[in-house]
Amino acid sequence: MKGLNPEELGKKENYRLLTSLVTPRPIALVTSLSEAGVLNAAPFSYFNIVSADPPLISIAIGRKEGQQKDTCRNILKLNEFVVHVVTEKNVEQANEASASLKPDESEVVRAGMTPDPSHVVAVPSLKESPIRLECRLERHLIIEGEESATDLILGRIVHYEIEDKLLDNGRVRSDKWKPVSRLGGKQYAGLGTIFELERPDSRK
Repeated sequence: MKGLNPEELGKKENYRLLTSLVTPRPIALVTSLSEAGVLNAAPFSYFNIVSADPPLISIAIGRKEGQQKDTCRNILKLNEFVVHVVTEKNVEQANEASASLKPDESEVVRAGMTPDPSHVVAVPSLKESPIRLECRLERHLIIEGEESATDLILGRIVHYEIEDKLLDNGRVRSDKWKPVSRLGGKQYAGLGTIFELERPDSRK
């Protein structure tokens, strides 16, 4: 075994270690609107569920050269955004949306994705995603680091949009929508083998 002190590592070293340790990570492809009405899209793998009551998700958005990213600025201005799941079918488009563009350029256009009106929020969704979570900003926290800062976005889900064929008794069939996760470096992964385990309390 090898021990490492994170305080003795720089940002890049901690990033490489963490992103290869904490895997697989779900990917949120987030759409947001700028003040000028430009539809932004960007993927984030620092993403997860926070709670079911209320239904909250979290997205951690690292700053670039000390500046907030377009997604964060847009969310803080409009207080709304949409999270799309990344699948085997749209993962290449999601990756294309990670390109560094100017605020007046749309990643949606660059990646060849199709805007679709959302049901509750003003921010458009993307037709290429079979699962969409329309969200309103619940809370914004700033996590200060030695070299940079991270904006932690907590979003309250106000509408679920799910393809009918994916639903089964109140659950979404993961084997049907084939989610893609992020690993370390340039690596991604599909579902692999699915298995079930009974929880100890359910065996009583």
